[in-house]
Amino acid sequence: MIIRKLADVEKTSVDMDGVKGITKQLVIGSADGVPGFSFRVFTVEPGGHSQHHTHDLEHLNYVISGKGALVDGEGNLNAISAGEFAFVAPGDVHQFRNTGDEPFVFICAVPREYE
Repeated sequence: MIIRKLADVEKTSVDMDGVKGITKQLVIGSADGVPGFSFRVFTVEPGGHSQHHTHDLEHLNYVISGKGALVDGEGNLNAISAGEFAFVAPGDVHQFRNTGDEPFVFICAVPREYE
């Protein structure tokens, strides 16, 4: 078994084209011997966002705190906030965006080979 506090996991900046104000914590992943999925926690600062992109893996998401939007391929903002879940299917164009005035923090579970 693995039990870990989020506060004990190192934060790293996500430095990619199209990304603004995001840090990532790899809470549980392949280094822990996890066979299927990895849990990552992203913190998106106010005004921050991920790339507007697509790829061939699914995301299973749970919002820990804050308010944000999951932007679809047509630019529609789908509101999401603390306590809500979201699923992004393989091939879906998507972007996570902070729409509030406090950090938008969410868990993103992905197949471990994509952590």
